[in-house]
Amino acid sequence: MATVNEVLDIARREIGTKESPANSNKQKYGVWYGWNGVAWCVMFVLYCFSQAGMPLPYKTASCSALLGWYKKNLPSSVVKTPAPGDIIIYNFGHTGIVESVGNGTITAIEGNTSPGTVGSQSNGGMVCRRTRKTSTVTAYIRPDYKKEVQPVNNVPSPAHKDAVEWAVKNGIIKGNQNGDLGLAQNITKQQMCTMLYRFAKLVGKV
Repeated sequence: MATVNEVLDIARREIGTKESPANSNKQKYGVWYGWNGVAWCVMFVLYCFSQAGMPLPYKTASCSALLGWYKKNLPSSVVKTPAPGDIIIYNFGHTGIVESVGNGTITAIEGNTSPGTVGSQSNGGMVCRRTRKTSTVTAYIRPDYKKEVQPVNNVPSPAHKDAVEWAVKNGIIKGNQNGDLGLAQNITKQQMCTMLYRFAKLVGKV
């Protein structure tokens, strides 16, 4: 099992990899898959997950077959709202791995495409980062990633340990009713004002 970042890091390292010779559909992912010289965008996706130690549960070189398998066997993995790490299935027979989500656009790392912007470019012979409109998407597949490790809310990192302990000791931060300091969470403007007010009282300014 791998995390989203581990899979994306592998995909990013492959950007710029090309077919050799050009226009041959021959490349390292086909060699790895065992079927070289054919369209390879799905092979690229499978390769990235395999290299991360997270092989996908269905081996195929077909976008439609991959989506069909998930719809039949793991339907909860086919989602409507995209997130980084999702496998994106386009409506022109192409796929990639979602890197980021924009306003009406998706940026993905794709095999067998090209760096240009003309046409669908689902057979471009290169691994590239592409940004496309969400209107070109048929579905998103969300693999069963290992959860990212989150910091424990009451344990400060070594770089902030002294400051956090001082703030707790002097009543600047007190946590919720259960004593959870929420150190791994963002704070609201109200919480910031409360902490500033407590500090002002501490130094005699209010």
